Amino acid sequence: MKQFKYVSLLLITTLLMGIAFPVGKIGFEYAPPFFLMGIRFVIAGGLLALLVRSKPQPRPRGTSQWWQAAVIGLFQSAGVMGCGYYSMRWITSGESSIMLNLNPLFVIILGTLFTGAVYRVRQWLGVVVGFLGVAFCLNFQLGFQPGTLLSMAGAIFFAIATLLIKRWGSAFQMTTLAAYQMIFGGIALLLLSALTEHPYFRITTMSVAILLWLVVMCSIVQFSLWYYLLKNGDPAKTSAYLFLVPLFGVLSSWLLLHETIEWYVIVGGAFICAGIFLVNWQGTARAKVQVAPVRAVEKSI
Repeated sequence: MKQFKYVSLLLITTLLMGIAFPVGKIGFEYAPPFFLMGIRFVIAGGLLALLVRSKPQPRPRGTSQWWQAAVIGLFQSAGVMGCGYYSMRWITSGESSIMLNLNPLFVIILGTLFTGAVYRVRQWLGVVVGFLGVAFCLNFQLGFQPGTLLSMAGAIFFAIATLLIKRWGSAFQMTTLAAYQMIFGGIALLLLSALTEHPYFRITTMSVAILLWLVVMCSIVQFSLWYYLLKNGDPAKTSAYLFLVPLFGVLSSWLLLHETIEWYVIVGGAFICAGIFLVNWQGTARAKVQVAPVRAVEKSI
């Protein structure tokens, strides 16, 4: 992939990811979090599945691919987005975007533990700097609130999904994978909503516009681009550009929600961005993939 195209697509994708946080929080005025995210992904996945009917591989093939799409959907759509958006009950959308996008740091850690990847000292320094940023975001308080824990759990799910997509994605047509993982993740969120919320959707011009934006731009376009980039690039390098998501998230939250971010959150966000930059600066991880450890991860999932 040419560098200009690669960077341009990453900028579009991360911008959409950042804007999705305040838009989703506005949507909570019309529907509870799990229900809103559930209908978003079921509709988006269904529409994308219709769009890929003419592709060479319009749906997963064989039992194993269906299970792989379902597992990725549980981590990517249900886990990441469920945790990220539900966390905004306690923290601002800007703070949630910062914490959720610790994903590149967790990719380094999980990649080392389970895939046999080898990373440079500079990249591990990036991990340390990134987690120092987390400490700043928490104002060095040990008492984690539910929103913080949820957004960090979402970042871990994001890292797992990133590694699984890199591992399994080559066997899929990527828009097919994007479609069906959203369907599976959306169904899981709707079931979770039925168990924990009182599902409703208040229909107004604004609520329909928000849902359409989340479905089309922040789901179909965003996920299709993200999966394409993961398949055609190194997962650590691609994930490292997610440091732009908190920037876009904070700026769009300020513009759309007039949120005020505390000084220590800004400092923490800067440290996190610096840490992720160190992960990606001057090259990528030198991965030495060993099949046995990866299979161990798959079995544990």
